[in-house]
Amino acid sequence: MTNIVVLIKQVPDTWSERKLTDGDFTLDREAADAVLDEINERAVEEALLIKEAQGGEVKVLSAGPDRATDAIRKALSMGADSAVHLNDPSMHGSDAIQTGYALAAALGNVAFENDEPADLIIAGNEATDGRTGAVPAIIAEYLQIPALTQMRKVTVADGKVSGERETDEGIFGLEATLPAIVSVTEKINEPRFPSFKGIMAAKKKTVQTITLSDIGVEDGIVGVENAGTTVTSSTPKPPKTAGERVTDEGDGGQKIASYLVGQKII
Repeated sequence: MTNIVVLIKQVPDTWSERKLTDGDFTLDREAADAVLDEINERAVEEALLIKEAQGGEVKVLSAGPDRATDAIRKALSMGADSAVHLNDPSMHGSDAIQTGYALAAALGNVAFENDEPADLIIAGNEATDGRTGAVPAIIAEYLQIPALTQMRKVTVADGKVSGERETDEGIFGLEATLPAIVSVTEKINEPRFPSFKGIMAAKKKTVQTITLSDIGVEDGIVGVENAGTTVTSSTPKPPKTAGERVTDEGDGGQKIASYLVGQKII
């Protein structure tokens, strides 16, 4: 049996118009539809597959405002057993290191029914709203556990987690003893759709809400005012303009090449 925590995040829908706030230039999460990040659905699916194969318990952990409960319920409707919601306004604007620190502290306080800590933490390789791809490794550093990142295949057996890591340089086999943290790519699986039964069951599942003080994290450590990186200005993308039509009169290739040179593309 394996105790698994899945890190999930509610993000602005990639099909929505996304923008930064005018004040501190953090992501304006109220300006777009919010959804459970697709890569997190795959992380949840992988945890459920492991549970179905060898038993255990699957919890989801998410840091976010009140509306993040929608993403949490989506994960629960897929089949996760329960959830922990780190909901604290002081988290606003935290960078990757601060987020990793807070999540690591929260993970240290996650309790399973068998009173044992998490054996395996599963996350997506990167969130669509930040794309730092660093939080799983940061958590591993704070918790002093192995990190297997960019995994396209995962196997848990005999107290170890192993699988295939894919990078631009090729595919590598990795293995580590548990406890460990794993981040997965979009090639790991195809997530299931929540059934009507799962959606109804999710309404009765436990969602524990915690704050920074509950996990021993001081306000002055996290948040936009304490972040190691700062956005000082932003420029919205220009509106779409009509394209340039090239009429081929035998010299179409030359015209296209000239246009690309003029745009400094070639």
